[in-house]
Amino acid sequence: MTDTHERELTTGVKVPFVGFGTYLIPDQETASAVENALAAGYRHVDTAEVYENELGVGEGLRRGMRQAGLERGDVFVTTKLWPLAGERPKTSEETLQSLDESLDRLGLDQVDLYLIHATFGREQRLEQWQGLVEALKSGKTRAIGVSNFNAAHIDELIEAGLPVPHANQIELHPWSQKPELVSYLNQKGIVPIAYSSLAPLSTWRVAPGHASGKTQEMRAEGEQPDAPFRKLAEKYGVTEAQFLLGWGVQNGYPVLPKSTNPVRMRENLDVFSFRIDDADMDCIRAMDRGAGLAWGEVDPTTHG
Repeated sequence: MTDTHERELTTGVKVPFVGFGTYLIPDQETASAVENALAAGYRHVDTAEVYENELGVGEGLRRGMRQAGLERGDVFVTTKLWPLAGERPKTSEETLQSLDESLDRLGLDQVDLYLIHATFGREQRLEQWQGLVEALKSGKTRAIGVSNFNAAHIDELIEAGLPVPHANQIELHPWSQKPELVSYLNQKGIVPIAYSSLAPLSTWRVAPGHASGKTQEMRAEGEQPDAPFRKLAEKYGVTEAQFLLGWGVQNGYPVLPKSTNPVRMRENLDVFSFRIDDADMDCIRAMDRGAGLAWGEVDPTTHG
């Protein structure tokens, strides 16, 4: 993998621009999905404690790395702390315990990136971030960050004298571009990592139980023959998914597409063979609709 296919964190750790997302893949299916993803060429796998599929991810990593002749250092692994223990926030000690449990399920001594998955209160954020700082010092993770944090949340960490996160994983796509937050992250040297990059597609989260804030009207828009991303994809000779992922990568965001279809897995990796021209990038800037869709009617980055 060349440097142009990776984004460097302030620590020097490099994140592959296209990762394999595992949200909503059941644990019993995850091992095969991850094994197939590594075979297709993915070198970043993203999971989380709350996805309840870290065991499957770990098994898939072992099988896939063995099959592809990969070393541990060839694959970037991200997982995330779920901030609550039942109804109450986890302490700093429980944060470290959660990482140990994630590592045990994954069958790893170290992850490459460990994130706080969401925000639930100021004191909790500070205490849990202290736990992640300790995890970094201990070598159990190579980099630390947050997910679904806004500028005010991150300012709290900095004002408390704590280190700046290396990354912030947030919902980013042409319908939810978050220009002010992205600008803030860039100023602070925090890498924005995009999830739900394919939210504008009519086929995004249509399976039973795959809830989101997407309306039927939004889905109907995407099904039209002249839907904007359909027309743009045709212009560049790529799929709509490739176009949306390419938009993210061109903006400098590592992306995390999820598919269990081996053909689409390979397609989603192929986002470096085209470049969206400036006029089309300007046109897409005007498509921003504000808040994201992945968490239902509430985008966590818009709340305190």
